[in-house]
Amino acid sequence: METYSFLREFADSWMLLFLFLFFIGVIFWVFRPNSTKHYEQTANIPFDYEDKPAPRVERET
Repeated sequence: METYSFLREFADSWMLLFLFLFFIGVIFWVFRPNSTKHYEQTANIPFDYEDKPAPRVERET
């Protein structure tokens, strides 16, 4: 079997199945129980310093 034919057959069957299962896994991971607190904290990062600027952090050089 030629390399191209083998890779084409693999991509048309098993890789498609793998990508679909990976997609479903990501959906389940995002909507898992008790993940709401983590995502709310992450979503509110831009609003942490709404009233005043963030404190300046001095970097060592």
